[in-house]
Amino acid sequence: MAAAVPETAPFVRAAAAARPGLKNFPMPVTSVAMQMQRLVYGPFKSAADRGPIESLAGRPFLIVIDGLDECDDKDEVGELIDSMLAFFDENPFIPLRVFITSRVEQHIQSRLNVPGVRLENLVDHCSDDDIAAFLEVLFQDAGWRNPVIEAYVREHGEWPTPSEKRELVQHIGGSFIFASAVFKFIMGSNASGNHLTTPMNRLPLALKMNPGLDGLYAQTLERAKDIPHFLNVISTIALLWVSLPTSGIAEILGIHTYEVVNVLVDLQAIIQVPGTDDTPVTLCHTSLRDFLTTQSRSGQFFAQPRHHARLYLRFISSEFELRRRRPGMAINMSERTPAMAYSRRYLIEHLTNGRRFFEQSETDPELIQALADAIYWSAQATVVRRDLEEAISLYRQALLLRPSADEDRYLSLYGLSVALMEYYQRSTQDPRDLEEVISLSREALKLPQSRFDRADSLHNLAFMLKLRYQRSEVMADLEEAIALDREGLDLRPSHRGERSYSLNSLAVSLRHRFRRTDAMADLEEAISLGHEALELQPSSHPDRAASLTQLAISLTDRYWRTKGMADLEEAISLDCEALGLHSSLGPPQHFSLVRSRGSLA
Repeated sequence: MAAAVPETAPFVRAAAAARPGLKNFPMPVTSVAMQMQRLVYGPFKSAADRGPIESLAGRPFLIVIDGLDECDDKDEVGELIDSMLAFFDENPFIPLRVFITSRVEQHIQSRLNVPGVRLENLVDHCSDDDIAAFLEVLFQDAGWRNPVIEAYVREHGEWPTPSEKRELVQHIGGSFIFASAVFKFIMGSNASGNHLTTPMNRLPLALKMNPGLDGLYAQTLERAKDIPHFLNVISTIALLWVSLPTSGIAEILGIHTYEVVNVLVDLQAIIQVPGTDDTPVTLCHTSLRDFLTTQSRSGQFFAQPRHHARLYLRFISSEFELRRRRPGMAINMSERTPAMAYSRRYLIEHLTNGRRFFEQSETDPELIQALADAIYWSAQATVVRRDLEEAISLYRQALLLRPSADEDRYLSLYGLSVALMEYYQRSTQDPRDLEEVISLSREALKLPQSRFDRADSLHNLAFMLKLRYQRSEVMADLEEAIALDREGLDLRPSHRGERSYSLNSLAVSLRHRFRRTDAMADLEEAISLGHEALELQPSSHPDRAASLTQLAISLTDRYWRTKGMADLEEAISLDCEALGLHSSLGPPQHFSLVRSRGSLA
């Protein structure tokens, strides 16, 4: 800076003389942030305070900080960024700019995502055209200098051909360093024995070259391997035929979008994580897919081919779930999520690649669970009792293969309890089934779960306790159900549609208690909760009709107590709307269990 902007030189010399430790020689004694403050920002500001800096000719001075993500000390990187932002906050008009290049690491992006900083994602600026131009110049120059290439072109025409150039650019994946290495290999300048073959012979071999990123991939993946759903998320990304957004990956795996983002946020050195839930997740280099699908290279991070079978079953489950919610109705492509649209196009490819693994599923709890989920949703759509019985049998089998220490045991407990409850309501009405469901649900709640999965589990146990209360009229069951409903409601964000499940469940519980104790406060709260639930359910929501009916019942109860005609008029209006929805959406879906997305792993 002192050489480029001479006006700063005396201030730099004065700062270095006053604080010799700033030189960090022979051992570091000051932070980079302190060095920048004393040797860069301070001197530059002192020069600018004297008046216009003539050497800049009216333009700002640019400092480039390259490879910030390569710094191992994240705390020091954070301190550097914080001090930089503080300087510019205090000096917004100073003719100084800082240009930072970095992979998108969370500890860097989170600090820079503030007003006054312009963030650009290079994923939006594909370098393929630049790579193509780079190779064009190199090959053209080689054609003039290499007599073998010159003779080949006279006999056969252009080399490389346009299609070969496109293949090279695609294989290179945007890396100029790899492009240079590939060209040197083709020309025979970086490998022993290459003089025995011609550049034309070596070009097809270059398309199989490893870009040498395996070390980076292994190191980056190692940091995230203990995060929940890690292997399922990276395996899905590796095996998808086209990229999907985080919301689509979450839908396929039966988990929440935030859980996918939680895995990817530490992988941004190798995976491009978009800023929105509907933008596809892409790889920084295409070789990552080769790494993940080659066991000898990826080891513990290998994307098992059997994951194709899981994906196939997940697609089938999602399709059955969609058709259950829209019985007898045609589903337009515009109504399908990106994941559902993907499954329509690539379902058979995943079946073809995963077919042989169905025969090996007897000892794989994840695959058994996925198969049980698919059959469960089939039973929901077809109302075939034997399908439900088969799903229950598979859930039991998966549960046996998951010991108490298995982190996914709660998924099998949850799936079995939901299927058994369905069986109890639809077929047996056997109190022993109900008791087993309650026992399974209590065990599931003792195991670690995400916030959203726990809210679903609480909702379902409350529902089962209310069913037992209706049989036995034991008040303790109803009181426990109310407590569980309140806990579940606290876990639901106020803006999310899933909150309506907990709102309605608590409203029903309170109405039951009102009918037992005649406490008007319970009925008033039930009506308030019912109104709040409806605000979260647009007319297209599959459970809106049930919510309308339940609120109408509560209003009718209050009418019989207070004789307020307004309650009766509103109840009639709600019932009419519910009736209209029943006729357009099919039979009413009365309140029952919430089928947790997290349970469909």
